[in-house]
Amino acid sequence: MTAIPAALRRWIGERLGRYLARPRHVPGVAAATDPERLLACLRPGDVLLVEGQSRFSVAIKYLTQSTWSHAALYVGGAGQAADGRGPARSFIEADLREGVRLVGVAEFAGLHCRVCRPVGLDAADIDALIAHAMAHLGHRYDLKNVVDLARYLLPTPPVPLRWRRRMLALGSGDPTRAICSTLIAEAFQSVRYPILPEIETVDPAHPMCPGCAYEILHVRHHSLFVPRDFDVSPYFDVVKPTLAVGFDHRVLAWHDDARAVAA
Repeated sequence: MTAIPAALRRWIGERLGRYLARPRHVPGVAAATDPERLLACLRPGDVLLVEGQSRFSVAIKYLTQSTWSHAALYVGGAGQAADGRGPARSFIEADLREGVRLVGVAEFAGLHCRVCRPVGLDAADIDALIAHAMAHLGHRYDLKNVVDLARYLLPTPPVPLRWRRRMLALGSGDPTRAICSTLIAEAFQSVRYPILPEIETVDPAHPMCPGCAYEILHVRHHSLFVPRDFDVSPYFDVVKPTLAVGFDHRVLAWHDDARAVAA
């Protein structure tokens, strides 16, 4: 069988990527996050989780059984120097078509978002974390691996539950690495900060403490991480922008109140 030329595979891959990145209407009940409130509560090193609406996002949410399909790392002022014009681009993300890039908060307007904050990192750790992610800026993903891309053509691929996460890491192509959480997980691992490590319980068999045991953390390969892992990780605080900037339920305008005023 004749192999498909690389140029043709790349041409097909680019069109597949464009198709998968196209937004589609996804009904839901989650409220969109206000961009101003979001920026007001962020700190450098925070992970922003996003409920995306592209065809690619729908497949990721199904395979991970999660609300979250995308993740970005907030880099604060480190990202502003890359763009002297227009709004600051303070988030670094891995995009299927554009590769690793800086974007502004407007990229997430109208979408449901959540912030996951690492605990205990000092300023040097945060700087190293951001520097590791920023070093990947401009990396693009070779879309000639059409087999890797084709797995996302079905929004709900018929894959048994126990195999779904592994499906994201199958293959050897860059579209697998284009899953945004891979870039961020690798950055956190560079400063030895845990996300969801594999935990091994070891019995030291010490005569002074026969019932004692201790835990050893094993690093999980970064390709196996998905956006929801930052949400369920015991090592990240969950920050909801609406609550973080101050919330008072008494000032909400309810439908019943509006009818009473009209009467």
